[in-house]
Amino acid sequence: MAETSKVYFTDFRCPSWRENLPQKLARLIMTAGFGGIDMDGKYVAIKMHFGEPGNMAYLRPNWAKVVVDLVKDQGGKPFLTDCNTLYIGGRKNALDHIESAYVNGFTPYSTGCHILIADGLKGNDEVEVPVEGGEYVKAAKIGRAVMDADVFISLTHFKGHEQAGMGGTMKNIGMGCGSRAGKMEMHSAGKPFVKQKRCIGCKACAKICAHGAPQFGADGKATIDTDKCVGCARCLAICPKDAICSADDEAPEILCKKIAEYTKAVVDGRPCFHISLVMDISPNCDCHGENDVPIAPNVGMFASFDPVALDKACADAVLAQPAMPNSVLFDKECACNEGDLFRRAHPDTAWETCLEHAEKIGLGTRAYELVKI
Repeated sequence: MAETSKVYFTDFRCPSWRENLPQKLARLIMTAGFGGIDMDGKYVAIKMHFGEPGNMAYLRPNWAKVVVDLVKDQGGKPFLTDCNTLYIGGRKNALDHIESAYVNGFTPYSTGCHILIADGLKGNDEVEVPVEGGEYVKAAKIGRAVMDADVFISLTHFKGHEQAGMGGTMKNIGMGCGSRAGKMEMHSAGKPFVKQKRCIGCKACAKICAHGAPQFGADGKATIDTDKCVGCARCLAICPKDAICSADDEAPEILCKKIAEYTKAVVDGRPCFHISLVMDISPNCDCHGENDVPIAPNVGMFASFDPVALDKACADAVLAQPAMPNSVLFDKECACNEGDLFRRAHPDTAWETCLEHAEKIGLGTRAYELVKI
């Protein structure tokens, strides 16, 4: 690993008619070395977040089209991809997920390529990928279509995050590429549980479980025997009433370390490239069905082969900005422009841990050279 990694940057200024923002992004990407990746005849996964319906901070399809067109120019076969969610919402299965993406504008006509939900219809089409040097995850559960790709590209909306502190490139890759079972492994130190008021006693969970974990009381409602449960999350996918839930009880530091290890599983052993747009810096994830006032002004576009250096550069750029007036940062006791904006939004998070652990396991380096174009 080189002592420093190059991170390429440009701002959102377009004062002349000669170049618009999509063209500027394309120039940034190519200057950063994108053209050196062999994509001819290769399947190219472009991992991004399509936005939960109701959210308005997600990256628009126009940005995705820039990347898709560059992949096609190099002979690649691109597809946009993400994995299903654990929580109740518009992206918990592949049909709803694709419909949500279409509603938010991600159609083949707007982006130039198709969408594949990487972990399949119910979120259980996964591949177990060894994590070299993993301390918490020995085999990450990754959506199959992500691992079937020859080349992997991440296109990230950089923002805050209510659990990881910062929603950057590694959050997009690590958490985003995990199957439903993988997401549960990262979020939870325990096993799923049943919300009794929602359970109708249909026993669909018992039929899907290979280990006999669902148990039924005199009222016919299910509980999960955690001694028998292996955490596969199949019951979460099959429940018709969303009565079975992940505990989401993992400590923030461990969650961040698991995200780093899942990211390493995704990117190891094949060509990868990473793009991060630091704009509409919402305090929470695009998984929310709403978005709050940004916590900082728009900064610009970043690209690198190193996801760790990229996240560090983006974080440094945001922390150099003033706090956005009327944002959640001014709901706190300290209504000032000082301190870590991510921690001010979510005081119990530990976003630096992800970067530190990623560097420790050989995913990249926090030392970077910022190349401005």
